[in-house]
Amino acid sequence: MAIPDFQSVMLPLVKILGDGQERTMREVTHLLAEFFHLTDQEREELLPSGQQSLFSNRVGWAKSHLKAAGLLENPLRGRVRISDLGRQVLAEKPPAINVKFLKRFPAYCDFIGKSAPTHDEAVSGEAAPVEERRTPLELIDAAYKSLRQATAEDLLSMLKACSPPFFESVVVRLLMAMGYGGVAGQRTVTGKLGDGGIDGVIKQDKLGLDVVCIQAKRWDGPVGRPIIQGFAWSMDYIRARKGVILSTSTFTKDAVDFVERIEGKKVVLINGDQLADLMIDHGLGVTTTKTYEIREVSNDFFDESEG
Repeated sequence: MAIPDFQSVMLPLVKILGDGQERTMREVTHLLAEFFHLTDQEREELLPSGQQSLFSNRVGWAKSHLKAAGLLENPLRGRVRISDLGRQVLAEKPPAINVKFLKRFPAYCDFIGKSAPTHDEAVSGEAAPVEERRTPLELIDAAYKSLRQATAEDLLSMLKACSPPFFESVVVRLLMAMGYGGVAGQRTVTGKLGDGGIDGVIKQDKLGLDVVCIQAKRWDGPVGRPIIQGFAWSMDYIRARKGVILSTSTFTKDAVDFVERIEGKKVVLINGDQLADLMIDHGLGVTTTKTYEIREVSNDFFDESEG
């Protein structure tokens, strides 16, 4: 099944703690994963940030909301148990516990900074908006992904509008920023060498014993096999065995297949989407406008049973 959102976790979480036992969040997360029949892959799926598993993040936020409403409490550091109010709620046998349900409790309304729902809102049964089905960290990750995509699209537009010589210099600078020039390497924007055209050369050592050839294609249409073949021939002209072709567009299937069959050389194809991502990752052509550092409580730190 799909990984449940944090509101779907709330009622099972309260039920698991309904026996009154104190449990660590690690144990609770394991029990909930069993309850939802999550596969190993689903349990290990990470947030886009790669810093935490998606499911454990949702369990943590479900616990935070339930605690804010007074249904759960922390008797000891790193441990959680049901409260008297939580037992009363379970006795009602609610079909679900979600954000709308929790708004009946004044403490929860203070927590989220909103007033309690009206009677019509409480009985309407409307589904919570998508923003309330995702945790704050998921919303931040989604917003970051959207902003990054918009930046990548803007980058590609700028690259397609710039002059060919400038674009050639950009791709050479990018590979240098990625470390391909080494400590004592040199970069050169060459123009064309041979029929295939080599737009740049990176010498990865002072003597030029290790050379990377570069071709930059500021195109709208896909780059085909003839271009790749010509580039490979030009590499022979300067006895290079490494090459990179970077394009603002895509590559045809024939081009990709040809690269995979080349013997004695290694040629890497970078399409427009990859080019924009690499420029963002290495800070080329972009500026940092805002930096956020997000911290959350470490349950492992406060788990005294493992100390």
